[in-house]
Amino acid sequence: MHLPPINALRTFEAAARHGSFKKAAEALNMTPSAVSHQIKSLEDLLGVPLFRRATRKVHLTDQGRTYLPAVREALDLLRDATERITAKPDKAVLNISAAPSFAVGWLMPRLSAFQVAHPEIETRLSAQIEMVDFTDSDIDLAIRHTARIDTPGVTAHRLMQEELIPVASPQLLEKQPLKTPNDLAKVQLVHAVPRMGRWRSWLRAMGADKVDAESGPKFDHDAMAVQAALSGMGVAIVNRGLVENQLADGTLVAPFPHDLHSDLAFWLVYPKHRGDDPAIIAFRDWLFEQVGQSPQSQTDIPSG
Repeated sequence: MHLPPINALRTFEAAARHGSFKKAAEALNMTPSAVSHQIKSLEDLLGVPLFRRATRKVHLTDQGRTYLPAVREALDLLRDATERITAKPDKAVLNISAAPSFAVGWLMPRLSAFQVAHPEIETRLSAQIEMVDFTDSDIDLAIRHTARIDTPGVTAHRLMQEELIPVASPQLLEKQPLKTPNDLAKVQLVHAVPRMGRWRSWLRAMGADKVDAESGPKFDHDAMAVQAALSGMGVAIVNRGLVENQLADGTLVAPFPHDLHSDLAFWLVYPKHRGDDPAIIAFRDWLFEQVGQSPQSQTDIPSG
């Protein structure tokens, strides 16, 4: 059997919805006689009656009630598919991958400001440690925590150099004041496992030789270590840039004025051939505006 014409199915659905050929005609901008003709043609094609006619109303037959759900589903599918292929996208989608510590600790609190500034761009953020293979991924740009980017075919901008600083909740410091780095022996040190050497490096640089650099609770990444410090569990050592907001609002305090510069940094990377992509350019420029820098590429950054 041939499939029924789409116009006949639309007419059948409208007549069933309104319970009237006249009202269906008004909804479809047709004459009642044209609606009646379409329904009669459909019934002849199917070989079954779809309506019982009354003076002012029409009622579905058992066959019509059985047929109606499938017709509505088919019309909805066609309508949705037509809208998808004919609609002009009003937003560019920007897929961002960021190291968990940066995604949670720095980017997420600020991302709404980017959306307000660029409503034409829809951002999708994923937090992952692994380096992105842009040739086999839908990720448009990534933010990575490393000393240097050696991946061929990408543009890399150093976004934020790592400056390590101990932080703690003001409540913890009220209970246990810390006057010198060696006083850290009186509290728990909080660690992010991927960067276990941070405390050792900082304590050595400060000349603190009475503190066990390995003791204390350990967490999978910086964002969890920061939360532990906020809860008063101990003193965490983190990148200053990731706790700027907490230091500003006083929920975290830096008990010592000594930062330790490391060779690590957060880098913004994206494929070289996407360098003129408007969404990438907009996000890159906004990102560097937030950190108060201009986006130098890796080749422009002094190695020393």
